[in-house]
Amino acid sequence: LIKSLYTAFSNGDVPTVLAAFDPAIRWCEAENYYLSDRNPYIGPSAIAEGVFTRLITDVPDFSLAPSNFIDAGDTVVVEGRYRGTFKASGKSFDTQFAHIWQLRHGKVVRFQQYTDTKQWAQARA
Repeated sequence: LIKSLYTAFSNGDVPTVLAAFDPAIRWCEAENYYLSDRNPYIGPSAIAEGVFTRLITDVPDFSLAPSNFIDAGDTVVVEGRYRGTFKASGKSFDTQFAHIWQLRHGKVVRFQQYTDTKQWAQARA
């Protein structure tokens, strides 16, 4: 399931990603990350509006490349890299991430992001 969500997001298929989320999903962006201002995001609509739409608007060429999936049953940890260029600053980034996904009954109920927030801040400035 988690691998398919990265594929769907990379293909611009956000409806498929959102459909995998529990209606009460709790989504948290990394502390001090520019999209953490509304943490926690509760529910697919809040994530679509507060994270996905804002990110794609700010970084039109945004991409993420997962490189390692660690399966721990109902919890999956994914390591990878984010890449893109902020439209406003013209500065690019290539930074690592770790995502922790928690599943229940085949739906994502919790997400936690970790990333190099300093690099994001420097690229936004």
